Amino acid sequence: MEHVTDIEAVHRPIGEANGLPNAHYIDPNVFEEEKHAVLFSGWSGLGVTADVPEIGDAVPITFLNIPLLMLRDKTGSVRIFQNTCRHRGMILVDEPRKIEGAIRCPYHSWCYSTEGRLVSTPHVGGPGHNTHEGIDRAMLGLIEIRSHIWMDVVWINISGDAPEFVDANAELLARWAEFDKPLFHGGEDSRFQLALNCNWKLAVENYCESYHLPWVHPGLNSYSRLEDHYHIEEPDCYSGQGTLVYRQLKGPEGKTFPDFEGVSHKWDTAAEYITAFPNVLMGVHRDHTFAIILVPQGPEKTIENIHLYYAQPDTDADLRAQNTEQWKAVFAEDIFVVEGMQRGRHAPHFDGGRFSPAMDSPTHLFHKWVAARVQRHRDAKMAAE
Repeated sequence: MEHVTDIEAVHRPIGEANGLPNAHYIDPNVFEEEKHAVLFSGWSGLGVTADVPEIGDAVPITFLNIPLLMLRDKTGSVRIFQNTCRHRGMILVDEPRKIEGAIRCPYHSWCYSTEGRLVSTPHVGGPGHNTHEGIDRAMLGLIEIRSHIWMDVVWINISGDAPEFVDANAELLARWAEFDKPLFHGGEDSRFQLALNCNWKLAVENYCESYHLPWVHPGLNSYSRLEDHYHIEEPDCYSGQGTLVYRQLKGPEGKTFPDFEGVSHKWDTAAEYITAFPNVLMGVHRDHTFAIILVPQGPEKTIENIHLYYAQPDTDADLRAQNTEQWKAVFAEDIFVVEGMQRGRHAPHFDGGRFSPAMDSPTHLFHKWVAARVQRHRDAKMAAE
């Protein structure tokens, strides 16, 4: 039975507001509602182009139970298709591999180009007859999912009707325009994954605020203190935090990563950490960036795929490994917090919690954004009925 939650209190001024009700973290029906209202209706992060670095590379990805295929076509463009044959819906690619010629369905051997065109239908008209007047190949190419690439992240719009990515995220693109340049993935030592026993939104809420630094990240807080941070808020688009005292990682003999060319002096000591709504956590620094793509696995499970990027392709391997371990340690420190909040959402009398008007405005902004999306979805559904 559908659970329609009361989300009115989320929209109150921050000093009077409550957070999203428990059901938004634990109820499968509300998870299903949010899937359409929040994750399918806008631009969600799916992966990174570094996952398919060469022409012909293909990686199957399941996104909220939808089988998708990320591949780099023969022109070098990264495309996202439904990973299903147009004949009988068979999964086309089961594991990452190189497409040397065409994408061949293992069931009846229908073949597709890397641009998605249906190019071969063996015996479709009977033995030895590879065409049939009832099968129009031009109309039966792979279903392509609308996608956009920014800062190497592959963003997708499942519904197909969101505003253009550059319009929907214009403020963020302008804010970080200095980093809109070639980014070089650090390779296998610069990617890792964390499994969280929590709803994906709790990872966003925690990432958006610096309030928890003194108690959860004492090492980080020892040099980047709570008072060195500032809020970042753009309604309907993103929220997060910044620091004024970014400290470059240094290896033996003071070695550092090269800076991004042309970044302003602001970034000599500043760094920013923003969630691009709904599910991509990003960080920018003078010498590296990162992207964390949240992959919801259900109401109470989330996978974080973390990728680190640099200004040049051949950075020092030991320094990269040190940077990866440093960030892995910081992100791991958050796990007990988000998992603890998840367990707390099973307390029946928890009312969604309150917000510190001084410290929690980036998180409250995210709650309001989710609530507004859900309400819009409900209104559209009611109008259709």
